[in-house]
Amino acid sequence: MIPSNIRKFIFHDLRSVEGYIDPPDALVYLSILERQREHGLEGGVAEIGVYFGRSYFLLKKITSPDDRVLGIDLFDIGEMSNGTSEQYRSFLRNGDRLGLSVDKDLLVVGDSAELSPQDVLDKVGKVRFFSIDGGHTLANLEADCRLAKETIADHGVIVFDDTFNPAWPEVTVGVADFLRNNDQGFSAFCMTKYKTYVCRREFYDFYRAAILRAPHLRAFERAETHFLGSDAIRLHNPFGRRILYELMTRSGMGALSERAYRCH
Repeated sequence: MIPSNIRKFIFHDLRSVEGYIDPPDALVYLSILERQREHGLEGGVAEIGVYFGRSYFLLKKITSPDDRVLGIDLFDIGEMSNGTSEQYRSFLRNGDRLGLSVDKDLLVVGDSAELSPQDVLDKVGKVRFFSIDGGHTLANLEADCRLAKETIADHGVIVFDDTFNPAWPEVTVGVADFLRNNDQGFSAFCMTKYKTYVCRREFYDFYRAAILRAPHLRAFERAETHFLGSDAIRLHNPFGRRILYELMTRSGMGALSERAYRCH
């Protein structure tokens, strides 16, 4: 059972923040982080590509107050004023409105390709959950993959966004190259419509079990997809459920929209 405050945040509050993570992946994030916490698997959290903060604030909400969450983004969208962009100002306002304070010491305003692994380690230590949703060119993916590989904890998870989005074909190439070049070290264990979840091979069974047993994910249809040397659990969110969810939220029934994702 998802605590009521987390359920409200995922199905209601997050929609007020411009961004792209939707309830299915929010529930996968929650399931993975809960599994890590249950087994005492510690480490920092990092996200490349904050945008206006939808997934960043989700991570802040579902981790503990003592966890260190690192956000990395160019923050260059919109009009500049006093050296900061409208994107950055909106991001901070979102945090204030949601009651999730932003630690500016754990924000990097700049190009992730210019960061060294030590820069990340100095801020959050070894990373247990690393989301990559920054630049979508092959060069961007190569740089971000190197950064994640060098900073991820042994038990860490790397999440790639837009893996099979036809609008960003080089993301698919970059993720495939990473898995092929590191086929003895990393495996994909879960896939959704928008994201691919990867871990070290020695934790493959651990995270597959996390997805298969997660109570938050029982509403989803599951299938096996063989992807570059491993069988990933593919979570399918039926079109009818997506339509129901959108209709409920757009018709002023946002508080009840999570019913579309309840297990029956």
